[in-house]
Amino acid sequence: MENLYEILRNINEDVDYENSTDLIDSHQLDSLSIIALIADIEDEFDITIPAAEIIPQNFNSANAMYQMILRLQEED
Repeated sequence: MENLYEILRNINEDVDYENSTDLIDSHQLDSLSIIALIADIEDEFDITIPAAEIIPQNFNSANAMYQMILRLQEED
């Protein structure tokens, strides 16, 4: 999880990723940030995020992202 927080802080260090649950809905992450985030997550965790997984529910919080990462790692 710490690796994910580090990736997120590199995108925008001013966001409280540990407590925020509306990163997409409140526009704390925009479309360009999401593209960079997906690439960084795929590289760091050695997964591929399919287009069907790129939905707000999977990116509204760090916890949701981490759960998606774990699920995708299990499917691999």
